[in-house]
Amino acid sequence: MTKWSQADMDKHLVRYADLKGLRNAFIDARTPGSDRKENFTIIGPGVSENPAQVVHIPEAHGFNFGAARQPFGCTNSQHSHLTAETFLVHTGKWRFVFGADKDEGYLDVEPGDVATVPTHMFRGFEKRDEGTGFLAVVLGHDDPGKVVWAPSVFKMAEDFGLKLLKGGKLVDTTMGETVPTGAELEQPPTAEKLKELATPPMAELGQYYLPHSKMDGNPASPLSGEGVEEAALIGDVDAGDGFAAGPIVGHWQHGFALRRLKLETGATVALHSRSEQEVIFVQSGTLEVNWADGFLIMGAGDTLTVPVGLAHGFRNPASAEAIAFVIRGAAAPAAPVWDTAQAAE
Repeated sequence: MTKWSQADMDKHLVRYADLKGLRNAFIDARTPGSDRKENFTIIGPGVSENPAQVVHIPEAHGFNFGAARQPFGCTNSQHSHLTAETFLVHTGKWRFVFGADKDEGYLDVEPGDVATVPTHMFRGFEKRDEGTGFLAVVLGHDDPGKVVWAPSVFKMAEDFGLKLLKGGKLVDTTMGETVPTGAELEQPPTAEKLKELATPPMAELGQYYLPHSKMDGNPASPLSGEGVEEAALIGDVDAGDGFAAGPIVGHWQHGFALRRLKLETGATVALHSRSEQEVIFVQSGTLEVNWADGFLIMGAGDTLTVPVGLAHGFRNPASAEAIAFVIRGAAAPAAPVWDTAQAAE
């Protein structure tokens, strides 16, 4: 059996305080209203257009995990993704705005909510309340591709000295950078392409949103127990661990399952292992993750990726409940394998 030291596990942990962001990750970095956002690539390559973006954990997980941090009034310009884009609202109140021209509907969200946006449609988002807010984002697949920007974004970017090459690399002419000889610039989407990126009706988009108040625990979850609740959020298909598809199911494939784990004070989950990647993002409270050779304490905003096959457990050591979002790197996660040695004790 492989031993995992504290140092080994620390390499799988990204603390909120240690996040390294970038303010010029995308072509809209100097557009008024978008020039104060920070982008973070926590797991996987992400979709950043700037090679200076720090990737905290590069190993493939079957999905990417990143974040955006923005102050009041700051916007993320209209863009479209090739794979799933799922938002976990950590702090702040936000508005997701749909359509290339921001005129095809919107959705307001707050801390603890989850919303996923269909592929091949334009969306942007704005921080709507005072202070700085943090949005965690799950992108589908190991290679999420590059974003498609709305036509207006290209014009505003050029006005502020930013150009985007085909392939997704950003050129900042205000910093003395030039377009390489023979390189082609990315062009705004054509009228035909815009038709392909049409916005679905709001009645459909509303089905891809789950407020925290409607996240109901699943008593069939193998993790359920005294003071422990696991709720289904996103599931493309029925899984092998007691969860049916949904409640959020899209016409596209996410390729991962998303759950919310809640532990009351003193509650525990015994040692168990998983056959797929498992990423834990602490929404609120304090969560202890333990294994045979050690433990670590996670706080709000911290991210941990648990090694596949490692027997691990959970405990809430604090006086407030602990809430974590859990991303499992398979559309149909298998049932956990319980540690028989611990069960026999």
